[in-house]
Amino acid sequence: MNTLQPTQSLLSIPQQRLFRKSVLAWYDRERRDLPWRASRDPYRVWLSEIMLQQTRVAAVIDHYQEFLRRFPTVQKLASAREARVLAAWSGLGYYRRARMLHAAAKVILGEHGGKFPATAQALRALPGIGRYTAAAIASIAFDQPVAVVDGNVERVLQRAAGKRLAGEELWEAATHLLDRKRPGDFNQAMMELGAVVCTPRAPGCLTCPVVELCATRGELAATTKPAPQKKREIHYALDHRNGDGHDGEVFLVQRDSGASLMPGMWELPELASTNGGNPSFTLRHSITVTDYTVRVWCGVAPLRVRGKWLPVQHLRKVALTGLARKILRKAEML
Repeated sequence: MNTLQPTQSLLSIPQQRLFRKSVLAWYDRERRDLPWRASRDPYRVWLSEIMLQQTRVAAVIDHYQEFLRRFPTVQKLASAREARVLAAWSGLGYYRRARMLHAAAKVILGEHGGKFPATAQALRALPGIGRYTAAAIASIAFDQPVAVVDGNVERVLQRAAGKRLAGEELWEAATHLLDRKRPGDFNQAMMELGAVVCTPRAPGCLTCPVVELCATRGELAATTKPAPQKKREIHYALDHRNGDGHDGEVFLVQRDSGASLMPGMWELPELASTNGGNPSFTLRHSITVTDYTVRVWCGVAPLRVRGKWLPVQHLRKVALTGLARKILRKAEML
């Protein structure tokens, strides 16, 4: 296996020291004021790391604060019903994360007395926690000297090295650079550097604290072409009626509990086809490599569809798919 030995690190020993010092000084001065950085509580660190997986920071902030309002401790989360957890997660997508979060909370409460394991190795035994998340929690919450590698750190390391690194090479490179006196801050600094300066496109090299130590000072040449975006058109029925509640009721269907995607989540009934005319409104929705044109028709849902009338005023507590939430917001029901 082609791995980096200590004498074959990306930088010389003096350069490593300068790299650490420069990155940490920049982070202390420039880091964003994010709510999860206000505490080293492992529950809050864990929650933020799970939410931030495959999700933009701007989309996470409000969800993070609302989730903590509903489940302020791991004990509250463990004792909650899954439907409540999914409802609080609604809008973040990738709902398996929420289910694993809930399952891990139960393990922490049942097997660890409500206290988080303090090492990366022990954390990895929890549901939904992989190598990166375990290292992030262990370093940030418990000052364990373990490096992290996420997409942002990977980009910084590869540009600094001037070559593609993969697999264990990346983890060894990150470990060689890690500041062992401030491992949590250094890991966050590396992620922050990749997120706001060493960005995927048009990196801000002129503001980079380690530009003089970077081999590329810009983008590495692409080795693969991005996957082409697929386009698809889908149609949904928005069936609303006046009810006993303040805003009436809306007709929703629930995905089967055995569905491969978003099991148990609520959504609008999909229409196989329309009879011409113009939809009530149209919106765009993207999932991975598929770009959807979503046409919404206000009217009676198909008779064959099995669903349930839910009060509009209770929709915030319902585990809605991300697309259903987007449609109902557009319709001013959320």
